[in-house]
Amino acid sequence: MKKTHGIAILGFGVVGGGVAKLVTDNKEELKKYTGKEIEIVRILDLRDFPDSPFASVITHDYSDVLSDERVDTVIEVMGGSHPAYEYTMAALKAGKNVVSSNKEVVANYGDEFVKAAKEAGVSYRFEAAVGGGIPVISPMLFSLRQNRMTEVRGILNGTTNYILTKMFTFGDSFESALADAQAKGYAERNPDADVLGIDASRKIAILSALGFDKLVNVNEIPTEGITGIRAEDVRAAESIGHSIKLLGRCIARENADPFIMVAPFLLPSDSPLAGVCGVYNAVEVLAEPLGNVMFYGQGAGAGATASAVVGDLIPIIAYDNYNPIVPGFNKTDYSPKAAFGEFKAKSYVALPEGSEECVRKVFGEVTPISSCGEYAFITEAMSEADFASRIEKLGVKPLSRIRFA
Repeated sequence: MKKTHGIAILGFGVVGGGVAKLVTDNKEELKKYTGKEIEIVRILDLRDFPDSPFASVITHDYSDVLSDERVDTVIEVMGGSHPAYEYTMAALKAGKNVVSSNKEVVANYGDEFVKAAKEAGVSYRFEAAVGGGIPVISPMLFSLRQNRMTEVRGILNGTTNYILTKMFTFGDSFESALADAQAKGYAERNPDADVLGIDASRKIAILSALGFDKLVNVNEIPTEGITGIRAEDVRAAESIGHSIKLLGRCIARENADPFIMVAPFLLPSDSPLAGVCGVYNAVEVLAEPLGNVMFYGQGAGAGATASAVVGDLIPIIAYDNYNPIVPGFNKTDYSPKAAFGEFKAKSYVALPEGSEECVRKVFGEVTPISSCGEYAFITEAMSEADFASRIEKLGVKPLSRIRFA
């Protein structure tokens, strides 16, 4: 039996550097848990790192990783779909385990990776792809499967949660809160993946595959971001004891595929998710007979993500030929976007002042909300298709519309 387990790290950025540091700093602890030394054999990156303690193992050629028989596990922390897809498939077919933190490639190709790993008798794991350091994927795979999932929902993007927290706590505008997030390094210079909900849609695609056995096309998930949230909406939410959170949701339906969506939702202040602030993430699982459980913690950063990556690595090393069953990653043609018209919810709606009479004619009885210079109200629960039809009949474009969770 080998006394060492060789790893290759693909991408030596924040996460890759965090993995290398954790493996090195906690070398003795990891040996105690796994029974083997973990050796960093290769690090693939486009750049050179002459001053790094890992300079001697840096390579720019992926064939060095594939052909190196010392490499037992490839850790893919590159981001993006390509060449991450090609590198992952090549590693699995070469009989190497793969651990990934890359939510985009998992959401797009997870079904192919799971199948390839099974055929090769190796492991493909991706705990760090959702929630950073929060252990949520492993519990869903191995601890909660005996339950019937009714909903999986969560705050899946720390950047948007930080922005909304600033808006609620300090009264910042969206633009001001975004600028602050960028200054602190929480948001990229181009923040679209975060603020438009794209990042969260990839993560809810993964969670819905685990909870409901269907991996849908991310582009078919109804997705709204937070760019339209205004200071007036924040004040209105606070006036009724609610907060606004960007949620990814997957909701079971009787005799039908689940609703899957990403959008801002109004949550009552005593909701567990409403209290999740700053850059933190949280995933809430509703199941029968279990009830509700919530997983909470740091959703990004070198330390948190590296912790999840190495957490996936430990059982691979400790148990030879570790190849757990990953149910649910079956690609489907089901379109959550096509089914979304049937989704029902109450809504907060803000219209220009003077719309009251028209609203009563089209929406019937509504609950008005005090709002300066606008007419804001809460609708009864109605389907998306019904709401759209009534708005068209109203002939007035809403200033805001936010659903209640």
